[in-house]
Amino acid sequence: MSKLSRTALVFLIFLNGYVSLSLELVVLRQLSFYVGSSAVITSIIMAIFLGFMSLGYFAGESQRVPEKKIRSILNFSFLFIALLSVCAASFPLITQYFFWLYRGGIQSGAIQTFIYSLVFLSAGPFLFGFNTTLLSRHLHTFNNNCTGNIMAWDTIGSVFGSIATTLLLMPFMGVNYTVVLVTTMAVIGALVLSRRWWVWIVCGLVLAASFYINSNAYQAKQYGIIVNNANSTISVSEYDTTRILYMNGLPMSVYDTARGYVAEYIDYLNKNFINTMPHDRTYKILVLGAGGFTLGLDDTRNDYTFVDIEHTLKDVSEKYFLGRPLPENKKFVVADASQYLKNTDTQYDFILLDVYSNSYQVPESLITVEFMERLKSRIAPNGIVAMNMIVSPEFSDKYSRVFDNTFRSVFPYNTTRQVIGEYNPWYNVIGPSNVIYLYYNIENDGRVYSINKTPVIYDR
Repeated sequence: MSKLSRTALVFLIFLNGYVSLSLELVVLRQLSFYVGSSAVITSIIMAIFLGFMSLGYFAGESQRVPEKKIRSILNFSFLFIALLSVCAASFPLITQYFFWLYRGGIQSGAIQTFIYSLVFLSAGPFLFGFNTTLLSRHLHTFNNNCTGNIMAWDTIGSVFGSIATTLLLMPFMGVNYTVVLVTTMAVIGALVLSRRWWVWIVCGLVLAASFYINSNAYQAKQYGIIVNNANSTISVSEYDTTRILYMNGLPMSVYDTARGYVAEYIDYLNKNFINTMPHDRTYKILVLGAGGFTLGLDDTRNDYTFVDIEHTLKDVSEKYFLGRPLPENKKFVVADASQYLKNTDTQYDFILLDVYSNSYQVPESLITVEFMERLKSRIAPNGIVAMNMIVSPEFSDKYSRVFDNTFRSVFPYNTTRQVIGEYNPWYNVIGPSNVIYLYYNIENDGRVYSINKTPVIYDR
């Protein structure tokens, strides 16, 4: 260890901070495919991560770690972190993990996340804390008063890891190759500490495995993944003439290229709301959550605005899903749904909210009273709001009941609820279904009929 310069030690402390934050952010993104990115999920991951990192800080101070072995211990630690980055953050391996959990009957997102964090996010964070303490111990031999310097460089590494991963690497390189880069950074740390022949071999094997598993070609072949960036994992599967567009684990759109069939709930909306629009004028239609652009697929008359946060969605849909360009009456806007409603002053005749961050989960901010009030402010007189929700048709769970309360608190009148497909109102044997919540923006004074006053004949 004595041969390492002060500069090399500071670099390793910076690298340790960079890899730790970058790995945590990549894991959060990869897990969102299956469990979403709610505050509960994030808090579980962060609690396990920080908790074991704290244990690593304590362990690094132990006098049982002899000074002469610190260098070899750190070398092993960085090699293990590189291997762990492949196992903990690679999409194919995470997919296999959730496959086995579902087969074992564990379907709670919180429990799945806790088990994952305990298995894959305990050793790594422990070593991050352990590494920082060991590096600090040796750096103090150069200067006894450098604690602030150590903390600063560790934090600077974390800041760089955070900014680079979320703002540059995942959006432009993709999540797959960001995992490869995290692995590479850990490998560099191992090679700074030791350049023995077996270290080079181990580093080469780990990097080769990381690149192979996370290559776009491999994931496109095995899972049909076309896009895997900071926002979305997108794939298109084709069965005979039917194509299915998947985003973050949820089949977002279905399209039969031969017969023109679309998803059942979109077919319901097309037949009953889009195709029945009068021809007296051009209607303005807003779709929040573009999916595969199948709402009003064959409508070339009305004016459509599709809003989605995923910037690649239009190109992917045109090239791989629809197989044709969108007509001129359909505009695509890359924006957050809530921010778009805030910034536009357009009044729309029909608004569809169809936004899912992963299977069964609408982003929490889009099912609040505040968001629905913003939505209500953008509907034109006599216009209609439709919300596609995956909930229990018979209100068998608390989420379905509370969402219904929330919707009706903002839209108390002129509302209805359409269940798509079959369901049993007495027993929850099918599970959640597509349920379309509808609001008609028509004047309503809130009157009710009572035994004392029943002017039905005049109202009719």
